[in-house]
Amino acid sequence: MRIDYDPQAMDSRAFYKLLTAVVVPRPIAWVSTLAADGETANLAPHSFFTVACTDPPVVQFTSVGRKDSLRNAEATGEFVVNFAPEPLLDQINATATDFPEDLGEFDAVGIEREPSLRVKPPRVAASPVALECRLHSTLCLGNSTVVFGTVVHAAVRADTVVDGHPEIGRLRPLSRLGKNEWGTMGEIKELARIPYQDWQQQG
Repeated sequence: MRIDYDPQAMDSRAFYKLLTAVVVPRPIAWVSTLAADGETANLAPHSFFTVACTDPPVVQFTSVGRKDSLRNAEATGEFVVNFAPEPLLDQINATATDFPEDLGEFDAVGIEREPSLRVKPPRVAASPVALECRLHSTLCLGNSTVVFGTVVHAAVRADTVVDGHPEIGRLRPLSRLGKNEWGTMGEIKELARIPYQDWQQQG
C-alpha cells in the first residue's frame, strides 16, 4: 500500500518538505561569493548541488528564491564551492542564518578565509576542498534558479589525499536529509561496476 501525494493539490511548501525528505542524502555546496561592491563576502550552504558536466568541468547549485549567492554570482561572474565536512557542521548551519544583505557570513560567524587562486571570492580556510568557479549560465525554473559554474581551479588539502586521490574517510562529508536532519558519512561499501562481457559470462 502507498500514500499518494498530488503536488497540484498540495501547498507548495508541504510538497517541498516531502521532496527534501525523499531526495536524500544531498551533498552541500558551501558557496562563497563577493558582493558587487567587491567587499562583502557572502557564505551560504545550498543542498541542491551536483556535478553538471565533466568536460568541461561544470558544477551546479540551486538558489530557492533570489538569495545572496545567486545575486553575487550574477553580478561578479564568480563563486567558490567549499566542501562541507562534518567537523564544520555548526559553522555551516550558522551561515544559513538570514543575515542582512550587507553583513557577510564570514565576519558574522567568525569563519577564517583564505584567498582563492583564480577567482576573487575567498575560500573557507578550514574546508578541505575548494572548487573555484566562473559563472557559466543560470536557468530560472519557477521559484528557483539553477546556477552553473565552470570549475577553473580545484584546491584540495594535502592531508586528505591518499595515493593521489581524495580519501572519503578523511574528507568526512556532510549531507542534508529531511526536516532539520543532517547526514554523516556512515558505512562505506565498495562495489565495482560489472562489464557486460563479465555479466554474460556469469550467466
